[in-house]
Amino acid sequence: MPLRFRALAGVLFAIAVPASAQDMKLTYPETRKTDLVETRFGAAVADPYRWLENDVRTDPEVADWVQRQDAQTRGYFATLSQRDWFAARIKALMDYERFGLPVKAGKRYFYTRNSGLQNQSQLFVRDRIDGAARLLLDPNAWARDGATALADWEPSLSGKLLAYAVQDGGSDWRSIRVMDVRSGKVLADEIKWAKFTAIAWVGDKGFLYSRFPEPQPGQAFQQLNKNQEIRFHRIGTPQSADELVYATPADPELGHVAQVTHDGRWAVITTSRGTDSKHAVHLIRLGARKGWAAVPLIDKLEHDWRLIEGIGDTLYFATNQSAPRLKVVKFDMAGTRPGPQMVEVVAERSETLDRAQIVGERLILSYLKDAASTAEVVSLDGKPVQRIELNAIGTAAGFTGRPGDPETFYSFSSFAQPSAIYRYDSRTGASTAFALPRLTFNPADYAVEQRFYASKDGTKVPLFLVRKKALVGKPLPTLLYGYGGFDVSLTPGFSATRMAWLEAGGAFAMANLRGGGEYGKAWHDAGRLHNKQNVFDDFIAAGEYLIAQGITAKDGLAIQGGSNGGLLVGAVVNQRPDLFAAANAAVGVMDMLRFDRFTAGRYWVDDYGYPDREADFRVLRSYSPYHNIRAGVDYPAVLVTTADTDDRVVPGHSFKYAAALQAAPLGPKPRLIRIETRAGHGAGKPTDKAVAEGADVLAFLAQWSGLAVSGTAVHETAGKAER
Repeated sequence: MPLRFRALAGVLFAIAVPASAQDMKLTYPETRKTDLVETRFGAAVADPYRWLENDVRTDPEVADWVQRQDAQTRGYFATLSQRDWFAARIKALMDYERFGLPVKAGKRYFYTRNSGLQNQSQLFVRDRIDGAARLLLDPNAWARDGATALADWEPSLSGKLLAYAVQDGGSDWRSIRVMDVRSGKVLADEIKWAKFTAIAWVGDKGFLYSRFPEPQPGQAFQQLNKNQEIRFHRIGTPQSADELVYATPADPELGHVAQVTHDGRWAVITTSRGTDSKHAVHLIRLGARKGWAAVPLIDKLEHDWRLIEGIGDTLYFATNQSAPRLKVVKFDMAGTRPGPQMVEVVAERSETLDRAQIVGERLILSYLKDAASTAEVVSLDGKPVQRIELNAIGTAAGFTGRPGDPETFYSFSSFAQPSAIYRYDSRTGASTAFALPRLTFNPADYAVEQRFYASKDGTKVPLFLVRKKALVGKPLPTLLYGYGGFDVSLTPGFSATRMAWLEAGGAFAMANLRGGGEYGKAWHDAGRLHNKQNVFDDFIAAGEYLIAQGITAKDGLAIQGGSNGGLLVGAVVNQRPDLFAAANAAVGVMDMLRFDRFTAGRYWVDDYGYPDREADFRVLRSYSPYHNIRAGVDYPAVLVTTADTDDRVVPGHSFKYAAALQAAPLGPKPRLIRIETRAGHGAGKPTDKAVAEGADVLAFLAQWSGLAVSGTAVHETAGKAER
């Protein structure tokens, strides 16, 4: 590829000139195409690559297709000159000591730590806050390839025992083990087939967890997840003896998660049908062991109910009942009137309540104001005490604690600031540093700003924008990221991969699309079901805004999204292929007519609708990425990424979509698929795989959006890191 060089702010950048069609012509691996066509609600629906839905572990033809596709893609990556630079920078940017939020149990403090480039973070414990750290668990020794991870973990309230979940190869399935903390001995207890579960200790005698029935042989990564149960495991007994606590066999699509209040008085079971924030709540009064009968507190799936804490017979919740941006309420379970009475503690505000915790004698409330964090402390009856100063556009997380103990921990991060952890006293309001990252770059070199742009229908949508201060005012290759669904709020956070893009001279933008939770229930509702097109319109409008404002050139815009965001990328590339230079659709939901037939897909009908209902079908058919590829139109360069062990969004979605892209005449730019092995939807991915994937994706996007870094820039950046 020919290069033009120009100097920006004293650093020499090579601006890639897109290659000609002849230079980049690819011959894709052959994919068998069938003549499968189904008639649904009077419409003919072709599905020529349905055979690619089969499990790569059991179907030799699919396995062969995967091998041939991935070999071509990785061969293509080897031709990208900037790939090695991105790999080196991502690796260097990840090479710093980082900590997870500490959890206090009894007098002990539990936390994760990664020395920098370990594939998996280790779990440590201290017997006091300033005590010596003792290694409890090292997942790096669990698998030769580093792909077996420590997932959820929870110490018992006394800190004597630790239950921890093991995740293998990125799967959503979990095995739960138990350790004696004092001796470090792993007990014989082992729980299998846990998924989408919390670990809720009942004293030191055992814990509540959620599980599904064991899948049929060979179906663990594709079979629909139904009939979730809550069971109680007593320490020292086999899983076969675990007591069934709560289940709904008459309604197998309901899912259940159990929590236990810190005083051990109540088990709270939250039930949902899908991903929508509509919950039923059942309570079990613990204590007397005879009979754990679950009684309803909220028996209809109408509103969001999030347990905050219980103090004696008072239970605190956050809810969106008559409060789309949520409020805090409490129930008196010892009242004499018929049924528990709900009392408002903190009214709904203009900001969205993101989280509430009771720490000591205070409520700590975390709000989202235009998708950035604010935090404040109020009394247990809702009276203001003080604000927690964060002093930057960023995300605060944590504040977990318990009644009677004023100590808690929180983290703060931003686009140019890795997570720093602070210890906070809710009684005095004092914050002290617990763990601060050592940086190989200067955050002050980067401008982080928030803008608002108009979508197609005039709705104002927030957009975060990050670039080097020295490059502000110049059009830069720009990476635009979005999600827009499932009530998920995108907030500022650090990513070594994104920082490498910024160091190379690119800009990064993140749009807070409708469908997310940034502005509460109304914002979510405006981007789901029959309103889903609003999400795509918001993202397209973000791209148009970045070009119109001169932030990027018309041929300099790359886009990226994962999972529901992968669907987003696939849909907008079909709708506006002229707008984007390059696209990365990661682990996306690409066949909107069959998503509900695999693993957790059935949950997503709350956001997408039901493919077997005509009105929903017609909406889904109108934007399904797999079904709306526009033959004969020039497309941007497209890189599809997925993993063989993704049992959240099964890889068949990406396989079929990539095959359809390659079969259509879409112009000269490449349409490739990268398939990771021994990895899943993202969680638990080892560091070496994350570095390799990040380098491959950025090199591809850089190649086609016009960003490349010369040897001079590589030398200067490396020198800064060494200094």
